[in-house]
Amino acid sequence: MAQKNAHSHRVVADNRKARFNYEISDTYEAGIALTGTEVKSLRSGKATIGESYAGPSGEDLVLYNAYIPEYLQANRFNHEPRRPRKLLLHRREIDRLLGATQREGYTVIPLRVYFNDRGRAKVELGLGKGKKLHDKRETEKKRDWAREKSRILKEKG
Repeated sequence: MAQKNAHSHRVVADNRKARFNYEISDTYEAGIALTGTEVKSLRSGKATIGESYAGPSGEDLVLYNAYIPEYLQANRFNHEPRRPRKLLLHRREIDRLLGATQREGYTVIPLRVYFNDRGRAKVELGLGKGKKLHDKRETEKKRDWAREKSRILKEKG
């Protein structure tokens, strides 16, 4: 869903470990409820979502543990860097995600935070299951082999 015009997005934060630690089965694009200083801080590109996850809070889906640093020029009107932030999704999507986490053992992981072509902050969420150690080793073997294969093909012309 988010891949069709990925060239027009300006990525602010990327969770590169997520695809290694989780088997991502489905992706969703969600808006995120931010304050003014959070948006300004995001535009400077210093956010991290490496340890963050999305979970339920009442009827809503909330992004926990995402780090958006304080905006230095904001003085007393600043925000809390690791506060829970509400994710903006359709009710049907929220119900689908919460049902998968409660019944089937899935986890909702933020994959990227970016600004779309209209300048809105968006989060790409992945619905994934945690990989076991042998699955992680298999992924690493495939990646190493692909790297070696491209190196060999490059040398032989």
